[in-house]
Amino acid sequence: MAEATLRTAPLDKARLLQWLQTYGVYAGVALLLVVNIVITPHFLSAENFRTQAVQVAPVIIVALGMALVIGTEGVDLSVGAVMALAASVTALYLGYGLLPALLVVALFAAGVGLANGALVAFIGVQPIVATLALMVGGRGLALVLLPQLEDLHNPALASLGSGDIAGVPYLILIAAALALLVAFVVRRTTFGRQLLAIGDSRPAAQLAGLPVRRVLIIVYIACALLAAVAGVLATARLQASDPTSLGNLMELSAITAVVVGGTPLTGGRVNIAGTVAGAVLIQLLTATLIKHDLPPSWTQIAQAIVIVCAVYAARGRGKR
Repeated sequence: MAEATLRTAPLDKARLLQWLQTYGVYAGVALLLVVNIVITPHFLSAENFRTQAVQVAPVIIVALGMALVIGTEGVDLSVGAVMALAASVTALYLGYGLLPALLVVALFAAGVGLANGALVAFIGVQPIVATLALMVGGRGLALVLLPQLEDLHNPALASLGSGDIAGVPYLILIAAALALLVAFVVRRTTFGRQLLAIGDSRPAAQLAGLPVRRVLIIVYIACALLAAVAGVLATARLQASDPTSLGNLMELSAITAVVVGGTPLTGGRVNIAGTVAGAVLIQLLTATLIKHDLPPSWTQIAQAIVIVCAVYAARGRGKR
């Protein structure tokens, strides 16, 4: 009888960990929703849900790009700097019209992504080192281009930040469309399968004849472009360009959303639905603390606890 009990206990623990790995982030979101419904006044109002969704949209967009990079067993620390760079470039070129400004933003972002990808794919620099260099350099370039906050008065940009379709803000629609697109690429395309194969084992992918360098460069460019989209949308929502603070610690929020959402740092897997849920979890946690007048430092402590719990739950969750 005692032996049966000892055999069952580890099995139950393994099942619990497996459940947490698969559904923990969704359970966390549900729990926070219930807690807020009980203790937070006016939480169920349509305006509150709209505000929360608009605030989380940039995080989701950045986390989508981060999920692709982590899927290759990499990481991109430059996403916050790219957001700041996108804000600076938008302010500088907005006088030529919104579309030309967005094209220039895309060129700058693609340049950062190309530099990151080239350092990783061709020179063999560790992703954390390569993107750290662009994290510092990109933020510096953003401040050189626009040293201080600048208010923007452009009807097209204002419409992008505050407009909606049938009551649903553009920011939410764009984030949802990009999530569906990235999920489709990962699950249904040859590129997505190559990406996961590289994350699973880069040497094996090279031996199999996969275009490892090309895929890595495209992944880092895609991540930078998504960060630039988030930067433009955040700038549009604020109607101001602030390269000093925009995107600060965004890389940590994105990595947290990806890891909490079930994508292992070891690569080889990408969970897009979990990544979106992870971003929502972080937003709800932050909003809950703010609404109950707790200082911002508590938000950082809470995020650290979430990361530790996610890493613990991810033990043994290897590559595909």
